[in-house]
Formats: sequence, C-alpha cells, structure tokens
Amino acid sequence: MKGLAASLGTPDFIIIGIYFVVLIGIACYVSFVQRRRSGENLFLAQHSLGWASIGLNMWGTNVGPSLLIASASIGYTTGIVAGNFSWYAFVFILMLGLVFAPRYLGARVSTLPEFMGKRFGHTTRNLLAWYTLITILISWLSLGLFAGGLLVRQLLDVPMWLAIVAMMLLAGFFTAAGGLKAIAYTNVFQMILLIAVSFYLVIIGLSKIGGVHVLYTHTPATYWNLFLPAHDRRYPWPAILLGYPIMGVWFWCTEQSMVQSVLGAKNLRQGQLGTNFIGWLKILDVPLFIIPGVICYLLYPHLSNPDAAYLTLVTGLFPAGMKGLIIVVLIAALVGNIGSSLNSVSTVFTIDIYVEKYRPSATTSEVIRAGRYVTIAGAAVSIGMALAIDRIKGLNLFDVFQSVLGFLAPPMSAAFLFGILWKRTTALAVNTVLTLGTLFSVGVGVLYLWVFPSALYPAWPHFLLLSFYLFCVMSALTVVVSLADKTHAPLHAAPVSGRPDRLVVGLWVGLCVVMVGLYVFFNGH
Repeated sequence: MKGLAASLGTPDFIIIGIYFVVLIGIACYVSFVQRRRSGENLFLAQHSLGWASIGLNMWGTNVGPSLLIASASIGYTTGIVAGNFSWYAFVFILMLGLVFAPRYLGARVSTLPEFMGKRFGHTTRNLLAWYTLITILISWLSLGLFAGGLLVRQLLDVPMWLAIVAMMLLAGFFTAAGGLKAIAYTNVFQMILLIAVSFYLVIIGLSKIGGVHVLYTHTPATYWNLFLPAHDRRYPWPAILLGYPIMGVWFWCTEQSMVQSVLGAKNLRQGQLGTNFIGWLKILDVPLFIIPGVICYLLYPHLSNPDAAYLTLVTGLFPAGMKGLIIVVLIAALVGNIGSSLNSVSTVFTIDIYVEKYRPSATTSEVIRAGRYVTIAGAAVSIGMALAIDRIKGLNLFDVFQSVLGFLAPPMSAAFLFGILWKRTTALAVNTVLTLGTLFSVGVGVLYLWVFPSALYPAWPHFLLLSFYLFCVMSALTVVVSLADKTHAPLHAAPVSGRPDRLVVGLWVGLCVVMVGLYVFFNGH
C-alpha cells in the first residue's frame, strides 16, 4: 500500500475497527431508544446559553478536522501568515458582539433570514434561504467532502473520485442508521481529542527538533511575519488588510451556523461576553493548528504535497495504536460534518423553501419525502462540486478553502452591512445584491478558479483583493439602487437591545491590547 496507511500497524487497525463498531453500536442504540421514546422531543436551548457555552460552541463550529489539515498545510509552506485568518478575526468578532448582536437580539429572531425578513420583507427572507442553501452546499458540504476525500486519498492512495464517493456513502450510512445523532453525542469528545492531539503534536514536535529556538532559527525569517511585503505572491499585506474583512464580516457576523449560539444567548451581556471569549480562544489557533505545519517543515522538508503535513506528523511521531485512534477520529468527525451538512440542506429546503414558499399545507409524509429527495440531490451536487474543487490548480488546501469562500462573501457582507448600518437601504437594493450580485460574484469566482485559473493567468489580482473589489461593486450597487428606488416603503431600523457594560468593554479593551501586541511582535523578522 503506497498511502500513509502503510505506516500503520496491527494495533492501529484494531483500534480503527473497534472505534467504528462502537460508533455503529451507539447509532443503533440511539435509533432504538428514539423509536421506543417517540413522544420525546429535543429542542435547541434557545435563549438559555451563557458566555462559556457561546464561546466554546462557536469555536467548536469553527475548529474542525478540515481546519486542522488545512492549517498545517499553509503553516508548512508559508509559516504563520495564515494566522491572520484567526487573529485578524477579533475585529469582526468585536463587530458581532457590539454592533450586530444588539440588533439581532433586539429583534428577537431565531435565524438571520428571519431578521432580514423583518427589515425588508418576505422576498428578502426567501432569497436569504436560497443563499443559505447554496452556502451550505459549497462552504460546508462540498469543502468538507473535499477535505474528507483528501484524507482518504492520502491514507489509501486511491483516486479522488473514489475517496469522495466513499466518504459520502459512509456519511449516508451513518445518517440512515441513526449515526448522525451518535456522532453528535460524541462530537464534543472528538473535538477535545483533536485539540489535545494538536497540543501534543506541538510538544513532541518541539522536543524532536530541539526546542523553540531551533524552530525559529532553522526556518525562513518570513515564516514569523503576519504581514508580508506587498510584492509577495502568497499573502501580500494589502490583500490581508483589505480582503479578509469581507470574509470576516460574512463568516463571523452573518453566517447562521456561527451566529446561532449568540442568538441563543440568555441576554445581550452573555452574548457579548461569549463573543469576547471566542476572541481569546482564537489566539490558540496559531500554536495549535499552524505551528504543527512549521514543525513538519523542519522534520520532513521534502514533502511532495504540503496538504499531507498533518497526517505525516501524526504517523511519524505518534506510537502504534495512537495513530489509528487519531485517524479514525478525524474520519469520524469529517463524516459527522458531512452528515450534519446533508441534514442542514434538507432542513433549510423543506422548512424555509418548500413549506414556506411552495407547499404551506404539505403533510408530514410529503415534507419527509421532499427532504429525502433533496438530500439525494444535495449529495450528488456536492460530489460534483468536490471533484470540481479538486481540479483547482496552483492552490493548497487552505487557499482553496479561503478562495472559494472569498467569492461567496461579498454579496452577503454588503447586504447586511448596508441593511443594518444605513437606514436608506431599500429592499430592492438588498434583493438585487443577493441575486444579481451573487451571480456576478460567483461567476467571477468560476473564471478565477477554473476557466482562467490564476496559476496559468498571473494577471489576476490576489483572491483576497478580488474579494475586496467585488465587495466594492456590491456596495456601489446597493447605494445606486437604494437612491434610485423612489417607490420603497419606509422601513424601521432594527431595534437595539442595549449597551455593553463595563466588564464587556474592559475585556474587549484587554483583548485589543493583546492582539495589537501580537501583531507588533510577529512582524519585522
């Protein structure tokens, strides 16, 4: 066997087998108990979350196996410059806590389409439901499936199409067997284990190379700069400074899966403390997830594929048995993410589109049938999209993730920023941005990634700068349409639920000071 699985021993395969048997057993048990207790109803703990739960839930949503693999890859090739995607995020998490959260909680909504629907009407809510569906298909399902296929390909040295189909079938099997609930029950344990593994990787990796001093002195000096020169082709500082905010606003302030925990806060104070907490937690992303890639660069400097950095480090440094445990947890977590995304696609379509728009009187059996059909369709579409993502040339795994998201972000960021901060924004302007703007932004992305790939056509600007330019186009479109729309009805601004207290302000000031200090320290090397 040519893949990394060749380095696994008998104890590893035994542990992999036991883990899957236990997972299947839990799935069957959960399914059986659910049938026996059909009268029970589980619900989201709406408006009951404290600051710790909010911060940990948001970090757990953000930190997944895909991020571990991708961060080690970019750390291997460029050092900590990708830490901007974690550390620069504090600005937009701050915006979520102090600008967006008071309005979301003041409007007393459960979803962001519902919030925009209250502001701009039913058509906007419906458009956002479709936008959310597309976002889940691309950013969560297809990219997660691609990362899972990449993992299986690295392990077994099989064709990508076979690896992707295998991951989808595995996710479908667990979902059909009730395994989605089992994975949900074990997801917290799996993420804690993966985070502990990354911490252990850093410790034993540093020990292996000779310590922090060796790590610093035996790597290129540019590996320790958060801002690279403007002429750098990988991550020039203007691209980071201008381009990341577009993704930052979209991901941290308007993405339902990230904002959901804040919407469930007990009150505004707990929501704002929770957002501050994840701001502190994001500091850990660089040492836990990017530094392993830098360590791998020193231990294995001639990797043909940097995307294999994380698994190479795991199989090279961990003892027999533990390798198998980590690999199976990675696969199980990815399967859980894929299964959850499939479920989200089905839920969004059946509840927010099928029932809300087309069949308000649909029976339960009709809704279930529609959900099954859309799940199959979503699986087929995501397989095709994952294979298309695999055809992107000239970008590593981390850059693939960020570039794809960079073309989804501009319309949503413009719609929410203007919709919340500019009272003159009209429903027609927001709807135009969400339709024509999205088609234009995604169309540019298709040209950049596939038709005229940047690897072959260097005239393209950096994908982060391109995201910024697209946002400027979306902003101009919003302003022009709003000013030209003379027939709009007066709209009320979203109510604000309150102001931050002294503790919230103090903690945010402290975090800002720490982050500025980190940016000063990790530059000029």
